[in-house]
Amino acid sequence: MKYMLLMQFSQVSAGFPSMDRWTKDEIAAHIGFMRDADQEIAARGKLVDAQGLASPDQARIVRAGADGGAAVITDGPYPETKEFLAGYWIVDCPTAEAAYDLAAYLSTAPGPGGRPLNMPIHVQPVLDAPPILED
Repeated sequence: MKYMLLMQFSQVSAGFPSMDRWTKDEIAAHIGFMRDADQEIAARGKLVDAQGLASPDQARIVRAGADGGAAVITDGPYPETKEFLAGYWIVDCPTAEAAYDLAAYLSTAPGPGGRPLNMPIHVQPVLDAPPILED
């Protein structure tokens, strides 16, 4: 079964400064951990996709407008909060517990001073299309 692991970050609740205040070495260690983790998960045949996401100030909410569907675009989705979606993985694991183990490992990515960030990782199953829609 496929699972989406959503990496959330909150400098307020985690007690870490935003990444723009980290040293170059701290950023390199964090990115290196993520690259190594992706390679390890891929080597185990579990990685479907993984991407980091742009900063929250670049995110937008889009809805169809009442005028027949023209896009209505607003800032967001995080205007009122300090927590944001930092990246995701789609993994193929035999059990939810295996996905939870990967999420726990990914949560340990290093932050300032090398301390694990212990970021919350949201784990959610990815549904397959109903048989009627597959062709």
